[in-house]
Amino acid sequence: MSIVMIGGFGGSGSPIELIHALIDRFRSTGSPTNLTVINNNAGNGRVGLAAMIDVGMVSKLICSFPRSSDPRAFSDKYLAGEIALELVPQGTLAERIRAGGSGIPAFYTPTTYGTELAEGKPVAEFDGKPYVQERWLKADFALIKAERGDTHGDLTYRLAARNFNPLMCMAAETTIVQVRKLVQPGDLDPEAVVTPGIFVDSVVEIAEPLQEVSLILAGVEFV
Repeated sequence: MSIVMIGGFGGSGSPIELIHALIDRFRSTGSPTNLTVINNNAGNGRVGLAAMIDVGMVSKLICSFPRSSDPRAFSDKYLAGEIALELVPQGTLAERIRAGGSGIPAFYTPTTYGTELAEGKPVAEFDGKPYVQERWLKADFALIKAERGDTHGDLTYRLAARNFNPLMCMAAETTIVQVRKLVQPGDLDPEAVVTPGIFVDSVVEIAEPLQEVSLILAGVEFV
């Protein structure tokens, strides 16, 4: 069972082409399967992450928002007992991923104290207040969307598409990135680089990437 981080905050920054290349591989070879996916949400409609869930590739989802405007792919699997859910508050999710990329095995936060999400987790008191221990999140693979990248793997992002992508690059053993424009080393302003190439393993150019929201509005379904 592999753990896969997928960038995106909803459709913003979601690597649609990489996701569907993985789905195509599953359809032709029967693998990968039994995946644990870490993402901000649980997919939308029948495209991207939702399509991965729909075809049965995902056995567990770690996310902040399992509901969306069209959550039927996840909801159907969850109600049928075919996918497990680990619900994590959004800030905690980001920090767990950052911790994984920074070599910090655990940290404390007050966010879930006194709720079901804290059950079974260590609690410690700091300055008279209770805090819940959260463990880092790391992955075998990360699928990432960036705006520009060079052949060394240095990356820039477009506006809100930055979201979880830089953190996931750091926290994965193997990071695969799609970029709108691939350039040569030295073509990117060093001060604009968000993710240095040391965290990136493969880069592919997708000059006109698909947008999740546009596909959903058009009624496209990859099932």
